Amino acid sequence: MSRDNVLVARIGKPHGLNGEVTVQLHTDDPYRRFPDGAVLDTEAAAGSGVPRQLTIRSTRVHNGVWLIAFAEVPDRTGAEGLRGTRLLADADAGAGDGVDGDTDAADEDAWYEEDLVGLEARDATGAVVGTISGLELGAAQDRLVVTLTDGVKAYVPFVRQFVPTVESDHVVLDPPAGLFDLYRDEAR
Repeated sequence: MSRDNVLVARIGKPHGLNGEVTVQLHTDDPYRRFPDGAVLDTEAAAGSGVPRQLTIRSTRVHNGVWLIAFAEVPDRTGAEGLRGTRLLADADAGAGDGVDGDTDAADEDAWYEEDLVGLEARDATGAVVGTISGLELGAAQDRLVVTLTDGVKAYVPFVRQFVPTVESDHVVLDPPAGLFDLYRDEAR
């Protein structure tokens, strides 16, 4: 799959007073993706004031969480304004940014979040159960975020056992019995 830019991280909350932010990684090679001085494109809400590009001032891992500071953001106030910003990088430079941990981005089982969001979610019989609304990366496994037809948000482990098929217009979900009911019960 070819892209001009791919999502490599999403900015979370500020950390400390000197402009550092937590990031949710969307790459399996952050040391190569985030060297000091690297310039990353950004994608943020219109009118947010986030620059179109950010330059990495420093990176470090604190208690297993990646922290990044940017040259354009000197303090916590500026860092707070970055929350939710998506960091993008050149796809050709990033083989290995598949969500399943594979090191070959051309692998047919590697999916970017933007490839999945908006796809119809169907059960094993072909009935529509909802829409894919996101992808959460996890330490042990990733989870598809599914907005069910009744508006309830559910999470399905993104493993072949529960997501046997990913096509260009839909995914097939085969979650454990009762999984969606758990989320419906929580929503009440």
